[in-house]
Amino acid sequence: MGDLYALDFDGVLCDSCGESSLSAVKAAKARWPSLFNGVDSSLEDWIVGQMHVVRPVVETGYENLLLVRLLLESRIPSIRKSSVAEGLTVEGILENWTKIKPIIMAEWGEDRDFLIDLFGKVRDEWMDNDLATWIGANRFYPGVPDALKFASSKLYIVTTKQSRFADALLRGLAGITIPAERIYGLGTGTKVKVLKQLQEMPEHQGLTLHFVEDRLATLKNVIKEFELDGWNLYLGDWGYNTQKEREEAAKISRIRLLGLSDFSNKLK
Repeated sequence: MGDLYALDFDGVLCDSCGESSLSAVKAAKARWPSLFNGVDSSLEDWIVGQMHVVRPVVETGYENLLLVRLLLESRIPSIRKSSVAEGLTVEGILENWTKIKPIIMAEWGEDRDFLIDLFGKVRDEWMDNDLATWIGANRFYPGVPDALKFASSKLYIVTTKQSRFADALLRGLAGITIPAERIYGLGTGTKVKVLKQLQEMPEHQGLTLHFVEDRLATLKNVIKEFELDGWNLYLGDWGYNTQKEREEAAKISRIRLLGLSDFSNKLK
């Protein structure tokens, strides 16, 4: 009958960490200008470098802003407003982000929807002012554009990224147009909800279902839903995950660890 692939975007198709880190620094400066007074380019470069290390904890883009500020507070004691910044390491962030995030949101008095909106606006402004540089700060993983172009399977994008950014990158960087109704972005519901919708569509009955993701926590959420037992689950080992997470995934019978070349071959 054929195959249906639901694909995460960031960390599966596209390495957006360079762009999201730079956008997060821009957005953090707009949100907390006084904290960034006197922050020189070498400290900014250090923050962006550390953002690549802590990227596996990010589920939704706005969290990048929180990480930028937290890294800054960890370096500059005089601006600290959070109880968790002192002595904090990137390992500590990787281990404890789900506990840290609500603490800093409360201590900084921040609102999730406001930060999502701000992060989107900063990206929109960058795209409007200099689309080529914005696109150039992202990269598709090797072999992925061709695999998408020549895929024989039915493809859906299921992402926490805002759909317009995923679409712009697919068109501008990979040279691919995926119809809007096949891109489920931020605001379309949880990935669990989207997978349920996809499997219930009449035109998908009889298809073999595959979900490729780079966040172990997301795959664990899918496993909890017995209705989704029909999905084949894959953790992309090239994406934003840690060695510890890959080792844990290898012990979970529902999850298959997938390499990049195997992924490209599967789609074809």
